Amino acid sequence: MPNSAVLLDIKSKGVSAEIQLPLSELELAFGNHLIDANSTSLVQRLGPQLKAYLLKHIHPVSTGKQPWTVTINDMMVQPVAQSPSGPYRELTVHLWLQPPPGESSRAFTLNYDVIVHQVVTHVALVSIRQDWDAGLYAGHPVQVGVIRLDPVNNVIPPLVVNQAEGSIWTGFKSMVGLGMQHISEGTDHLLFLLVLLLPAPLLVVNIKWEVFAGRPLPANKNRWGSYGGLTYSLGHILKVVTAFTIGHSVTLLAGVMGWVHAPGQAIEVLIAVSILVSAVHALRPIFPNQEMYIAGGFGLIHGLAFASTLANLNLETSRMVLSILGFNIGIELMQLFVIALVIPWLILLSRLPVYRFVRISGAVFASIAATAWIMERASGQSNFISTAMVSITAYAPYLILMLVLLTGISYLLDLKPDKKDPIKTVSRWPPIL
Repeated sequence: MPNSAVLLDIKSKGVSAEIQLPLSELELAFGNHLIDANSTSLVQRLGPQLKAYLLKHIHPVSTGKQPWTVTINDMMVQPVAQSPSGPYRELTVHLWLQPPPGESSRAFTLNYDVIVHQVVTHVALVSIRQDWDAGLYAGHPVQVGVIRLDPVNNVIPPLVVNQAEGSIWTGFKSMVGLGMQHISEGTDHLLFLLVLLLPAPLLVVNIKWEVFAGRPLPANKNRWGSYGGLTYSLGHILKVVTAFTIGHSVTLLAGVMGWVHAPGQAIEVLIAVSILVSAVHALRPIFPNQEMYIAGGFGLIHGLAFASTLANLNLETSRMVLSILGFNIGIELMQLFVIALVIPWLILLSRLPVYRFVRISGAVFASIAATAWIMERASGQSNFISTAMVSITAYAPYLILMLVLLTGISYLLDLKPDKKDPIKTVSRWPPIL
C-alpha cells in the first residue's frame, strides 16, 4: 500500500508544506468515492469538504503548546507512475503553517493523523525538503520522522520537529558548496572557459602576404604566433576570467531576482554555441585581443543558466541575497581551483612547439563536444557524444595528470648539451619570463 508523504520547507516566518496523499488510502478515511472516472475533477467536486477534513487533522503547535495557523493554498490530483505498489493517483496539497507571533518556525510539534486515524496500517513519512539555515535545499530531502499508529497504546503520537541548530552561516556555507558543486559538474561551463584560455599565452601574428604559385598575394590573415611571456599570459588570463565573472554575476543576480526571463532550452543551446565559438577562435584568432569582451558577453548567457539553480529554491529575499553571494563565491572558487591546476602547465607548454598540437587537439575536442551538445539541446534527443560528456568529469584528474606528464616529457626532450660546458643543458626556446 502506498504511504503518504509530508514535505516541509522551513522558512524564517513559517513552514511551507506539501502533502502527498494516495487516493486509494484517502478514500478509505474520507469516503465519497474518490477513485472513479471523475478523479481528475476531485478538487472541483469536493474541494471544500477535503479542506475541512485536512484542517481537522493537521494541528502544528509551538514548543509552548500555542496552536499554529494552517492555510491550504491549493490541491491537485496527480498520477504517480513508478512505485513499488504500481501506478496510482494521489492528492497533492500545498499548505502554509504560520506560528504565533514571537514563536520560532524551526521547532514545533506536528499533530497529524490524516488517513492514519481510520487506516491503522497507513504511514506518513515526514521529511525536511528545504531548510536554508541548516544547509538543506530542494532535491536533497532528509526524513525526520514517521507518523503511524502506536498499537500498544492505541494512539498516534505527534512528531516533534526541531531544526533549532540551523544558522545563517550554515546556510551561507551550503550555498558556497552548491556553487562549487555546480561548476565541478558543469562540464560545459568549464570547457568554455578553458578553451577560451587555450591561446591566452600566445601572440597574434598578422600575415599580410603569402606566396601562391610563386607569386606574392595579399593575405591579411591572423595566426597564433609564439609565446608572449609570463606577464602577457597572466594579464590576458586575468582579463578573460574577470570578464567572465562579471558577466555571469550580472545575469545570475538578474535571473534569480526575476528581472530577466529566458527560455531554458535556448540558454543551453547558446552555452554550447559559446564553446564552439571559443574552439574556432583557439584554432585561428577570429577576435584577436578581444577575448575579454567575448568572455563577458558569453558570461551573461552562462549566468542565466546558473540562475535557474537558485530560482527554484523559492527563498525569502534576505536568504536569496545571501544565496546569490555564496553561490557566486562557490563558482569562483571552483573556477580558480581548476584554472590553478591547468593554466601553469599550458603556460609552460606554450613555449614549446608541442603546444600547437595541444591547442589544436583541445579545440577540436571542444568543437566536437559543442556540436553534439547543440544537436542534443536543440532536438531534445541525446547522442553518444553528449552522453559520454556527462561522465567525463570523473576522468578530470587523469587528464590533468596527462597534461603534467606531457609538460615534463616535452621539456626533457627539449634540453640539449651546452657547447661550452657539456655537463650543462640548455633549452632551445625562449625563457618563461
